[in-house]
Amino acid sequence: MTQVSPARSPRTGPLIDRLFAWLAKGAAVLTLLLLVAIIASLVVGAWPAIAKYGLSFLTRSVWDPVQEDFGGLVMIYGTLATSFIALLIAVPVSFGIALFLTELSPAWLKRPLGTAIELLAAVPSIVYGMWGLLVFGPILATYVQQPLQALFGKLPYLGALVSGPPVGIGILSAGIILAIMVIPFISAVMRDVFEVTPALLKESAYGLGATTWEVVSTVVLPYTKTGVIGGIMLGLGRALGETMAVTFVIGNMNQLDSLSVFEAANSITSALANEFAEAGAGLHQASLIYLGLVLFFITFVVLSLSKLLLLQLRKGEGSKS
Repeated sequence: MTQVSPARSPRTGPLIDRLFAWLAKGAAVLTLLLLVAIIASLVVGAWPAIAKYGLSFLTRSVWDPVQEDFGGLVMIYGTLATSFIALLIAVPVSFGIALFLTELSPAWLKRPLGTAIELLAAVPSIVYGMWGLLVFGPILATYVQQPLQALFGKLPYLGALVSGPPVGIGILSAGIILAIMVIPFISAVMRDVFEVTPALLKESAYGLGATTWEVVSTVVLPYTKTGVIGGIMLGLGRALGETMAVTFVIGNMNQLDSLSVFEAANSITSALANEFAEAGAGLHQASLIYLGLVLFFITFVVLSLSKLLLLQLRKGEGSKS
């Protein structure tokens, strides 16, 4: 009795493999070409402002479209300050959320709580901005800004940080709204990377008598540090590029009277949203494009620093071993 050999799937052949390799390489090259094209278009559009101001544009705080005198210091400071406040709040909160969902939460609560947090990422940014202006701003002014001014207003250095009218809009308000917006992204990434930690490693640590915090700090974090830093960088990129929510609550003031977190300020994205449509061709439009180029450079520097940090962490592991 003859046996029928099992059917074999036909081989795709070397031609299909080469075609797939070419397509993959083409996609990578196309991405690089698009990046170069974006940089080139920004440089060409911003060239009148670059030629007139040079790098002094980064240190000038004047922004006067009538006299055509421009500087980007106020917008750069507003962008960096709001993003720093956002990360200062969002990173520990996101870490706590991820830790609770992976190590402490009961099984029946993990899925609904995780879904609820992820739904925050689906809320449009303009809704966050309207809520921040109409609801959160008055609450912040009454229950946070006024008590802080009464408590620290007369102190030498802290008083300067909380000076200004407590009206609920400004750098602090924008930073808190940004923190609420980036928490779902950072916490989702942290939760996912915490969950890929091998259970054997954690169970071994628990078996040796380690507490939950010791397991997280000595086992989970070292194993997932690349993903954790990636999630933080993702949140920072979201905060740097956010437009509408910041436009509603930052105050949109092109003056830098003090370093108070209560003062109204401006950011690069809000300046572009407010002025680009009305800016005429010439130095005003070129200065706005220059701001976009600066934001591009800031993002590049942030990503580069994160890569260097990861390299240093890997070198530290090699020296320990």
